[in-house]
Amino acid sequence: MARSFTPKVVTANALLEGDAVWLTEDNRWTRDIHEAELITDEAHGDLRLLEAQAHADRIAGAYLADAKAGDDGPEPTHFREAFRTRGPSNYFHGKQAE
Repeated sequence: MARSFTPKVVTANALLEGDAVWLTEDNRWTRDIHEAELITDEAHGDLRLLEAQAHADRIAGAYLADAKAGDDGPEPTHFREAFRTRGPSNYFHGKQAE
């Protein structure tokens, strides 16, 4: 029996800065996962991933990450993705300094 599709977001890293970014419904890259498009259909997820990979001039390493609906928008369901929302971890700068 096939596994059921779990909701996803398209994520990647900004090409110049290296920050984790997420694809919004209106095709923008945002540094806030809560603004990302929550994808609930597997075929739509595959299509959005292909569209994201076409942005090679702005991002690197696009993939679909598990997510869930939250009060303020999508939220990560895996530790790795939650960690990526906090920014670089080598010292306090960027999102961590705020």
